[in-house]
Amino acid sequence: MTHPPDPASDPQGTEQQPAPQVPTAPQPITTLPITTLPAALLPGADLPPRRPTPLPPEARRTEAFRTDHTDLDCLSTAALVQALVDDQVQAVNAARDAAPALARAVAAALPRLERGGRLVYAGAGTSGRLGVLDATELTPTFSWPPERAVPLIAGGERAIRRAVEGAEDDREAGEHDVQAVRVGPDDVLIGVAASGTTPYVLGALRAARAAGALTISLSNNPDTPLLDAADCAVLLDTGPELISGSTRLKAGTAQKIALNTLSSALMVRLGKVYGNLMVDVRTSNTKLEGRALRLVMHAANASESQSRAALLEANGQVKVAVVALRLGVNVREAARRLDEAGGHARAALGEA
Repeated sequence: MTHPPDPASDPQGTEQQPAPQVPTAPQPITTLPITTLPAALLPGADLPPRRPTPLPPEARRTEAFRTDHTDLDCLSTAALVQALVDDQVQAVNAARDAAPALARAVAAALPRLERGGRLVYAGAGTSGRLGVLDATELTPTFSWPPERAVPLIAGGERAIRRAVEGAEDDREAGEHDVQAVRVGPDDVLIGVAASGTTPYVLGALRAARAAGALTISLSNNPDTPLLDAADCAVLLDTGPELISGSTRLKAGTAQKIALNTLSSALMVRLGKVYGNLMVDVRTSNTKLEGRALRLVMHAANASESQSRAALLEANGQVKVAVVALRLGVNVREAARRLDEAGGHARAALGEA
């Protein structure tokens, strides 16, 4: 048998030549699947890696899939808008069903606020932003001191404008934020979460209860930890969303209704309203100055010139101007009577 020469023993240094290359036809260019793109180009690449969380044994109602409108993306624009608007009716119905629970929450919160306590809101994502909105609007609407309306949102202030999704999973952050604003026994903390399971909000509720504050929770799912964690639980059962899982839709609408109702009812009970008139409005711009003038004219049945003069003397305080005109006293005396009446115009006027 013959063998090929061993190059190591070949005195001539003979080497085998490589086989000649045969030209091949050019291969077609293919597009890489999205999963092969660099991680930096993928959505959420700037977020830290997350461990998968096991699904609960029974899916939350807000996470369930709707069997109607499975062709939502095929509807005409008119039909699409109609479907989205019609679905919001369930938000109103959910808030109506929650009215007794909201009334209990108002009754429980009122004594603490009368002692000088604060409204503190805690939420993440849409729920957190709705809390920020409610807290912010109390000052121009009712002259509620801004330091007595404290919104806490997972991820901090930057989460108001930019989603910081992972922040909602940090229970310790919720506890820390409540401790940082020094929540105490006279305060009222309102925890809001559509899922009813958000760790940040649960942490906030836990810290608030430990500090002796009254706790109120709003959840869009029944039988959730959030409802069990608060002194006053408010269920807003809006069911599955038309766009599956997007709780910024009717779940968020129901939360807005509930927060509006809760804070507005508290302001009425605290004497910020006379009849149905917003007599504690803060006149911070031209539109509100005109509104204040119309309120005084209506409530005091006074002329424009009389109302304008009273408002000027009362430094823009509608309630003081109304009491002064109705009782025929100067604004200093009107302010004194309001103070004695705890800020309630009806009591100051002797109508209570």
